[in-house]
Amino acid sequence: MLTEERVTSTGAETNEAGQVPLSVTRNGQIYEEPLIFERSSPGRVGFSFPEDDESLEHEVAGDLLRDADDIHLPEVSEPEVVRHFTRLSTWNYGIDLNLYPLGSCSMKYNPRINEEIAALPHFKDAHPAMPVAYSQDVLKVTFDLQTMICQLTDMPAVTLQPAAGAHGELTGLFLMQAYHKKKGEQRKVILVPDSAHGTNPASCTLAGYDVKELKSTRQGLLDLEDLKAHLTPDVAGLMITNPNTVGVFETNIRAIADLLHENDSLLYMDGANYNAIIGQASLGEMGVDVSHLNLHKTFSTPHGGGGPGGAAVVVSDRLKDFLPGPQVMQKDDGSYDLASAKYSIGRMKSGLGHFGVLLRACIFIRSHGNQMGAIAEHAVLNANIVRKNLEEHFAVASDNDSMHEVVFSDSKQKKTGFSTMDLAKALIDYGYHPPTVYFPLSVHGAIMIEPTESESPETLDHFSEVMKDIAARMQSGDEKLSSAPHRAFVTRIDEATAARNPVLNYFTK
Repeated sequence: MLTEERVTSTGAETNEAGQVPLSVTRNGQIYEEPLIFERSSPGRVGFSFPEDDESLEHEVAGDLLRDADDIHLPEVSEPEVVRHFTRLSTWNYGIDLNLYPLGSCSMKYNPRINEEIAALPHFKDAHPAMPVAYSQDVLKVTFDLQTMICQLTDMPAVTLQPAAGAHGELTGLFLMQAYHKKKGEQRKVILVPDSAHGTNPASCTLAGYDVKELKSTRQGLLDLEDLKAHLTPDVAGLMITNPNTVGVFETNIRAIADLLHENDSLLYMDGANYNAIIGQASLGEMGVDVSHLNLHKTFSTPHGGGGPGGAAVVVSDRLKDFLPGPQVMQKDDGSYDLASAKYSIGRMKSGLGHFGVLLRACIFIRSHGNQMGAIAEHAVLNANIVRKNLEEHFAVASDNDSMHEVVFSDSKQKKTGFSTMDLAKALIDYGYHPPTVYFPLSVHGAIMIEPTESESPETLDHFSEVMKDIAARMQSGDEKLSSAPHRAFVTRIDEATAARNPVLNYFTK
């Protein structure tokens, strides 16, 4: 039997010699992959330099050079590096493999036409510091995207600088601050519903605001009476997600905006769930003052890998004079230039933003043309297919109509002694990534599923059958669910210990 002389954290059983059997597939792939540091062998290199250049002078001073012993890099050959990361890549789950049902994440398919055009040399190799005269193609794409997003949202102005959704939130909050400071006011409170995204209160704190939580009704909507009770002169605004994190549209959104504006407070709409209403609803008519849209959600740019992300922050007339600068504007002769708003808060990021992300979003909109509203229709339809398929087996969190995602509670499953986490882990054994779980916090044992418009009815039916099969196993008391997954590369780990005592560095002992 093939063995490896180290004990792993995957829960594999060891033999009498304390060795862990290697899991080998029929095609010879090893399923137990060591860290790249553990493959290191002193003196091994993945490159070679000519030996006749050792005497060449260089301009780097000796005190700026690091000692080789201090770098702590793994010493491996090129094939070892390539094989290591290629093997790890085959363990990944991605949207190109199967449904990615993470709620409030809009994990939709990334069209290949986006990648093809983004790879064109005049876009891919464009340097952000090039003079305006030589960046006209880049500026045109950015200007077109600015224009189209304003048209889609029915808002007068937008910035594309933010690097991702939470960065967009911070940008919006800075704009709100600038608005009130221009009036000589120092408002310190932001109201946040209990169904808000977790980044909302975090962004408020980072921006220097105090957060006060508002209640939701049994239907999952913002409680208007609670809002009225909290509208004091020190309230700068309200951050609300619409559709909210229970997957329900805030039908009182205009009334909410009117109440805020009577207090000279501002309405911030978190646009993380904009996929449900794109091309179907006007943010301007809702009374929204500022909203960030996640380009990596609604507009199909890639998720994951640590970025880059992108966010468009649209604003009302109240805030457009404070937008970050510079922005792209079109001159009378048709060429493009950069300009800043009258009372601009300054830059939120270097360059125009993540241009490669902006370009992909622009292509996505161009590809759909005047059919952008069909995205929302299909996304809402798919979520309701899942709801209809599962509503007899899982408890729906809200009696209201579901929009782009459906949220279930664990009220039926907890009676069996199994948890939402058991469900999530079991899905891995069936070949599916788990949905978002235990969020929103206002729903006990929440299971949030967002299929997006990318999925076919057949895929959703199969996923639903898997969910029902797991529910049936819970009802029958199948104890294997308590230790699932059993077919994954890494089985169930002690997540609490990992979170409380993270080992983030190979050299940390």
